[in-house]
Amino acid sequence: MRRHVNERHLPKDAPHAKEDMDLHRRALGVMPGGVNSPVRAWGAVGGTPIYVQRAQGAYLFSEDGHKYIDLVNGWGPALLGHAHPVVVEAVQKAATRGLSWGTTTRQEVEMAERIQSMMPSLEKLRMVNSGTEATMAALRLARAYTRRNKLLKFEGCYHGHADPFLVSAGSGLASTARPTSAGLNPNVVQDTLVVPYNDLRGVQEVFARYPRQIAAVMVEPVAGNMGCVPPKEGFLAGLRSLCTEHDSLLIFDEVMTAFRIAAGGAQAHYQVIPDLTTIGKVVGGGLPVGGYGGRADIMQHISPEGPVYQAGTLSGNPMTMAAGLATLDYLQQHPETYLNIQQIAQSLCNGMQKTLRDLQLPYKVQGVQSMFSLFFTPQKVYNFQDAQQSNTRAFAHYFHEMKKRYIYLPPSAFEANFVSLALTPDMVKQLLDAQHASLQALMVQGIV
Repeated sequence: MRRHVNERHLPKDAPHAKEDMDLHRRALGVMPGGVNSPVRAWGAVGGTPIYVQRAQGAYLFSEDGHKYIDLVNGWGPALLGHAHPVVVEAVQKAATRGLSWGTTTRQEVEMAERIQSMMPSLEKLRMVNSGTEATMAALRLARAYTRRNKLLKFEGCYHGHADPFLVSAGSGLASTARPTSAGLNPNVVQDTLVVPYNDLRGVQEVFARYPRQIAAVMVEPVAGNMGCVPPKEGFLAGLRSLCTEHDSLLIFDEVMTAFRIAAGGAQAHYQVIPDLTTIGKVVGGGLPVGGYGGRADIMQHISPEGPVYQAGTLSGNPMTMAAGLATLDYLQQHPETYLNIQQIAQSLCNGMQKTLRDLQLPYKVQGVQSMFSLFFTPQKVYNFQDAQQSNTRAFAHYFHEMKKRYIYLPPSAFEANFVSLALTPDMVKQLLDAQHASLQALMVQGIV
């Protein structure tokens, strides 16, 4: 989700290098808000965005000459760190053979086989170019397969910017919905039903209210767009049981979690198997990518085998396939990667929580494997309503205090942080020292 807060409550911008300011003025003149994706505009934290020149390992290097430890990591794909030599070499070799051919390649076949070997529930799959494209196609397929129209999703879960997904819960019944963007087709939105995340009883009520009308339940198995919110014990298994009972399809949106929190994704981590899965980010090795797949009897409805049309000129682009294969190869050849990155993330999260205790601040750190969030709220966060209790003004000031100390966080209180394998113990210490100093500064200012 992409949210903004009242700009009067945001910290004032720090001085920037002339080159950065010139770039920002130029960007505002040619791009809406000066950006190609809203969260990059820093609308939720205020100030002028940094302009990144390059990235290496765990660092971002900005146009104004600063070096930041990066906890965004491309919003997830840089699991191995930026510009990993294995991935860069694969892309360079692929580029010498041609950038895009518009025909089938060996790499596409190998990619499908590799993904299937790591996520066996994807008996057949198709590569696309973005997470939005993947979720949009998966929903169309689910509607065709079940011959039903309604989608059940969860408030605060972000599945891309297609019309059916840009809704939130309305007042009254849990199943009502309202658009969260102008320009949405109301006839499309009315078929999206919304329930709070982690609310299994609410799902049961909606199934009872709309018998044999729900084509699919789509869920982030670990929510990452209201901050990092893990599923309650039994929540995912309960969704699986309800979808089976009501002949609806269960779709896991693993665009963030696939190959990041485990080799087999969240479905392997939680041992719950969906009917369809959408993937992205890590599987592209940092290049634009998406994909969807699942049971063969469902996927055979995709053209040219079946009547559900979906196409893309750049789908399975050879450079993206090369980067993704190099990344997945590395993960398979180094299975200890997941344990190593989990230990790095756990050390960071434990240290952050200790700092909060030492400073007697009641805030919460939540995480799953290499994803985490610091919530500026004293209560545990189970859903979007809980997340909205966060002190977003305090987060905005915290973001800028951390930036002063050369730590780059997601510029929104409602986005997950991502740890990369390139993060070293010395960097973790630098992060924890920066957190302690930043929170102390906010305490002195009376902000927390």
